[in-house]
Amino acid sequence: MASPPPPPPPKLPVPGRRNILITSALPYVNNVPHLGNIIGCVLSADVFARYCRLRGYNAIYICGTDEYGTATETKAMEEKCSPKEICDKYHAVHSEVYKWFDIKFDKFGRTSSPQQTEVCQAIFQKLMENKWLTENTMQQLYCDTCQRFLADRLVEGKCPTEGCNYDAARGDQCEKCSKLLNPTELIDPKCKVCKNTPRIRDTDHLFLELPLLKDKLVDYINETSVAGMWSQNAIQATNAWLKEGLKARCITRDLKWGVPVPHEKYKDKVFYVWFDAPIGYVSITASYTPDWEKWWKDPDNVELFQFMGKDNVPFHTVMFPSTLLGTGEKWTMMKTISVTEYLNYEAGKFSKSHGIGVFGNDAKVTNIPPEVWRYYLLTNRPEVSDTLFTWADLQAKLNSELLNNLGNFINRVLSFVAKPAGAGYDSIIPDAPNPESHELTKALAEKANKWVEQYLESMEKVKLKQGLKSAMGISSDGNAYLQESQFWKLYKEDPAACAVVMKTSVGLVYLLACLLEPFMPSFSNEVLRQLNLSPEESLSFCDEKGEIAKAKIPWDFVPAGHKIGKPSPLFKELKDEEVESFRNKFAGSQAERSSKAQADAEAKKVADKLKGTKISATHWLVSSSYPEGSQKKEQKKQSGGSKSKNTEVDVTVAKLDIRVGLIRKAEKHPDADSLYVEEIDVGEEAPRTVVSGLVKYIPLEEMQNRKVCVLCNLKPVAMRGIKSHAMVLAASNEDHTKVELVEPPESAAVGERVTFAGYSGEPEASLNAKSKTWEKLSADLHSNGELVACYKDVPFTTSAGICKVKTIANGEIR
Repeated sequence: MASPPPPPPPKLPVPGRRNILITSALPYVNNVPHLGNIIGCVLSADVFARYCRLRGYNAIYICGTDEYGTATETKAMEEKCSPKEICDKYHAVHSEVYKWFDIKFDKFGRTSSPQQTEVCQAIFQKLMENKWLTENTMQQLYCDTCQRFLADRLVEGKCPTEGCNYDAARGDQCEKCSKLLNPTELIDPKCKVCKNTPRIRDTDHLFLELPLLKDKLVDYINETSVAGMWSQNAIQATNAWLKEGLKARCITRDLKWGVPVPHEKYKDKVFYVWFDAPIGYVSITASYTPDWEKWWKDPDNVELFQFMGKDNVPFHTVMFPSTLLGTGEKWTMMKTISVTEYLNYEAGKFSKSHGIGVFGNDAKVTNIPPEVWRYYLLTNRPEVSDTLFTWADLQAKLNSELLNNLGNFINRVLSFVAKPAGAGYDSIIPDAPNPESHELTKALAEKANKWVEQYLESMEKVKLKQGLKSAMGISSDGNAYLQESQFWKLYKEDPAACAVVMKTSVGLVYLLACLLEPFMPSFSNEVLRQLNLSPEESLSFCDEKGEIAKAKIPWDFVPAGHKIGKPSPLFKELKDEEVESFRNKFAGSQAERSSKAQADAEAKKVADKLKGTKISATHWLVSSSYPEGSQKKEQKKQSGGSKSKNTEVDVTVAKLDIRVGLIRKAEKHPDADSLYVEEIDVGEEAPRTVVSGLVKYIPLEEMQNRKVCVLCNLKPVAMRGIKSHAMVLAASNEDHTKVELVEPPESAAVGERVTFAGYSGEPEASLNAKSKTWEKLSADLHSNGELVACYKDVPFTTSAGICKVKTIANGEIR
């Protein structure tokens, strides 16, 4: 049996060529990556790396798992194994996921390597020699129960930031307001391991003096952010750090799992993960080639491009550059940073900790091919603002854009060429003399050339979504070209013109395979197989080879006489029933489904007890809390105030996904005097942003830290520039002079679904916030004199009791 071929030698910078070093944020090793993680770093960097190779640049793509720190120790405790065993397990998981997604690293390494220790300690020694490090005593939380100092992520408490008050802030950063914290700043801190309250003890640590490095850092940022065309979100995040004022940052931790500090006094400590993690880019390159310094210490000949999500920006634009500048050595500093916002999942957010969303291993079991996942994530790449993953949108893009546009064009062209003589060309590319004289073809060539110019401009600026859109424009124009030419008629009526159309169309097929290879490599390989061309020899789009110039003459891409392979469909339709199956399969975690079933059962018990209670009805109407003018004409209110009979809830009302929410923060809308902007916790990983037209009715102080009923399954709507992702239920009297919030019981659990007696059904997503489609509701006077929010005498209820309004009568629920 023949032995496998040896791996190619490591690439090194080549004088006179464009040498590009590409990194993506090192994914943390304690869990399986979800789709938001994948598009946020590794997939985006892979597209750019493939583009660079396609263009003939000398590029390498470096990544790996970030393996040191508290999160690994915590995960090891959960799984009752060693940190190394956790890292081994999840490094393999990450590698397998990225392999399935066609991510092509030059090196996918690990930070728990000898090279990491060597490089990290060498940088530390330089910082010590140059006196950029200082010693200081700091107060740190110590758990007497666990008998250890608690690292930042082992502490949780209430965020001290004014107006935030998030009660699950970590010791290093609040996930809600993104403020960087010290654990001792938390209000009511708790040890995450034993849940006991830790105490403060003194401990000595080493600090990087960022204030002393500020001048060097600011010069670097001012020059590079312009030359490297930093994305706007990266500039904003960096400037926010600088504006707040740089502070000395602790670079050591009282942990065991990490790079040991090479200092006698601190030998029992390790480096803080955010000091050593970015150094992982260097050490992983060192594990790729012993000549790593040719990449990392040659700023005149190497360009460094870095890809990451927005939460990682300050560590790459402030912390890591300061570290390198402090060594006094000539490092290859980051030139261009490409930053993504968040990709959200259906109505909420992806969450590794809660198991919400579609994860890398989930994508594989759907049997949807990796090129489809790549295409969808990249068309939805959150380059400027957060974007939303929905199964319906995935289906639409696959069926409409990939199947009916791209796949249809390629299959029509190649299938016609493959037809036997008399009906086609027997798989042989026809000769096509004087194609420039064919006006329709000449016009198409001009359009294709413009698309190529836009594609190249976008990709050079790392505008990946626009680059993909430009490439797909060629396919749309190709379909129109086929229809307008009516090639099936030309075949009999004007064979010479038909030959021009088909040879040009085959050229477009080849051009699409090249331009789309960075986005969908397996698709491109299959197209080249059907063209009977070798990917290794054919996938290239270089200036030097004249391939870009050929975009102006696409009929020259594939020579006459070439025999193509066997055409076959490239994409498969995604059907409605499959979409519904996937939506149900990945709707939250098992733990959430279990707790929801339990909550529904408890709510039904309470509702059953309320049945038969004598109540008098006053009719109400559900409407949006958005300002007037944003909705369609209101339905007329029901007349009269006669009693209603107990009635089973209609299916239309069961569509309403109403949950108990807690307003964590409320403030005035910056661009609308009548609107509040609230951050409301509805039991998901992160709060939802909600815009409500309640300024005229409810004082701002009464909107803070109170429980409300929140309608969650609305389509997000932008209100004066801010997207609202839910609706707060409020009640008003008939003349709208008084408004108050519908309140759940104080003891109701945040995130619990508000149900109706006699019915417990699954909500249906995507109700339209702008349409008045809700059923009549009523506020009924209960036997104890309280007004209760009801539907046909059946109360809105939680496991803790009924939802109430205080004084409003003869009005409507808004």
